[in-house]
Amino acid sequence: MHHPLTRNIAAAALSLLSVDSVIGTPAPLVTPAPRLEDAIAPRADACTFSGSLGYSSASVSKSSCSTIVLSSLQVPGGKTLNLEKLNDGTTVIFEGTTTFGYAEWEGSLFSVSGNSITVKGAEGSVLDGQGALYWDGKGGSGGVTKPKFFKANHLNDSTLEGITIKNAPKNSFSLNYVYNLTVKDITVDDRDGEALGKNTDAFNINSADGVTITGAKVWNQDDCVAVNSGKNIYFGSGFCSGGHGLSIGSIGGQAVNVVSNVTFADSTVQNSQQSVRIKTISDGTGTVQDITYRNIFLDNARVDPDYSDYGVIVTQSYGGDKGKPTNGVTITSFVLQNVTGTVGSEAARVYIECGVGSCSDWTWSGVSITGGTKSSSCQNVPSGGGVSC
Repeated sequence: MHHPLTRNIAAAALSLLSVDSVIGTPAPLVTPAPRLEDAIAPRADACTFSGSLGYSSASVSKSSCSTIVLSSLQVPGGKTLNLEKLNDGTTVIFEGTTTFGYAEWEGSLFSVSGNSITVKGAEGSVLDGQGALYWDGKGGSGGVTKPKFFKANHLNDSTLEGITIKNAPKNSFSLNYVYNLTVKDITVDDRDGEALGKNTDAFNINSADGVTITGAKVWNQDDCVAVNSGKNIYFGSGFCSGGHGLSIGSIGGQAVNVVSNVTFADSTVQNSQQSVRIKTISDGTGTVQDITYRNIFLDNARVDPDYSDYGVIVTQSYGGDKGKPTNGVTITSFVLQNVTGTVGSEAARVYIECGVGSCSDWTWSGVSITGGTKSSSCQNVPSGGGVSC
């Protein structure tokens, strides 16, 4: 026979077990309505932004993430994927295809700024500007208003790497007010714009100090590189096709009109209107100094003769009357070293149009360009230094 106290303890224990079993049963989960925040998937110190809401949430939440992964975004037309003023040391990674919707506006489609920033494309990633929706043969000179693509202003001690841009509506990379910027293995593919694309410059550089671009592959319809102002700039191991070559300028029409210590090296320029170019604005003022083109190969033998104009061109009448150069911009310490290859049958191999006394201290060696014609209208060619026109 059990003692009454023993029976009471057993009953109490049974009661507690019953309560525990009720408490341990999970309540049904309530599925929340879709929210903007759902486009963010936190991953330790990384954030992934994706889909049609990702562009907005990335801009809002950028300061909370040390690594920002942009995965197959769809950015609406007329909107900027804004990653300006990132925290120091932030890494941005593009994955999949980022598509930018159509809208008639100036852009930019993507913008980034900050210190010690890395922006890179994962293998197979593409930034698609849908340029075919804009191209009308007029570029920035009329027709549809077209956005610029990739703005990197005030980007310092930073790296752009492995990014592929396809079908830019107009200019691709605007590198402005940057310091110590490394640009590696970039692809700009505007081959679809061969008939109607215009002003599809790959790299425009302004007010920069320390830009190194290596391994770029460019198919476009304007300058592969245009250095408009800045110093300590290097472009090497590049490939440029279909455009206007490796350019200094135009110089003379900006608040800052100084370009110094620029080197283009070990690169091929193919099927281009011209390959080596310095252009200064008529009646402009400024300075171009310490410019070197070294080991540049011109592959233009089969270019459309109506398109190929020059192999090497220096003009000081840009925007004015051809044949009437002005001398407000000086061009000094201009080195060509081992510039070889061919130009189209109607192109001038070399054309020099300097103002009186504005071009001096040029040194050319190993310049051997075939095909085309010899120019008969060069002006004020610097004497000595192996220079010939």
